[in-house]
Parts: sequence; structure tokens; C-alpha cells
Amino acid sequence: MGVEIIFKIAAVGLITAIVCQILKKADKDEVGTMVSLAGLVIVLLMVVDMIAQLFDTLKNMFGLY
Repeated sequence: MGVEIIFKIAAVGLITAIVCQILKKADKDEVGTMVSLAGLVIVLLMVVDMIAQLFDTLKNMFGLY
């Protein structure tokens, strides 16, 4: 779970940026904004899942309920 999460986040960011630029060139600024927000939500969900796993690990490590 080390470096691959960084690559996944970078891939989502890169794809989002490319699609957003294509849509802005096609005068679809509103859709481009929605695509960038969707990419942000995807990355945030990935990070929240990682934080939840961290808290579960800490809970198990210290024997908390």
C-alpha cells in the first residue's frame, strides 16, 4: 500500500486534467468544472478510505474497542 496509492492519485489527477483541458477547448467549461470536481471527490474518497484503515490499525494495535 505504499507507492501505488500515490500513482493512483497521480493517474486520476492526470486524466482529470486532460479531460478538463479538452472540454475547455471545446467551450464546455461547465462540464470541465464538473469533471474536475468528480476527480477531486474520487481522490478524497481514496484518502478517506486510507485514513479509516489507519484508525483501524491504530485501534487494533493499542487494543481499543
